[in-house]
Amino acid sequence: MRLSQYPINTMKETPAEAEVLSHQLMLRAGLIRRLAAGLYSWLPLGLRVLQKVERIIREEMNRAGAFELVMPVIQPAELW
Repeated sequence: MRLSQYPINTMKETPAEAEVLSHQLMLRAGLIRRLAAGLYSWLPLGLRVLQKVERIIREEMNRAGAFELVMPVIQPAELW
């Protein structure tokens, strides 16, 4: 898919709640969108970036002989 076909919604102003530079940049670039306090959605372009980063990490971990696992979103407090 061409980049011109992606629905990219960029921002000119940095949202007040975004304190960390990477958070500000991701919001302004249209990679993520805030749903509620602490809840964000990956937008199409951001999801594509995330998938590419995951692929690179997965390749390196496989090369090192590491194992991948998936943990539940909600975990017992004692794990923290």
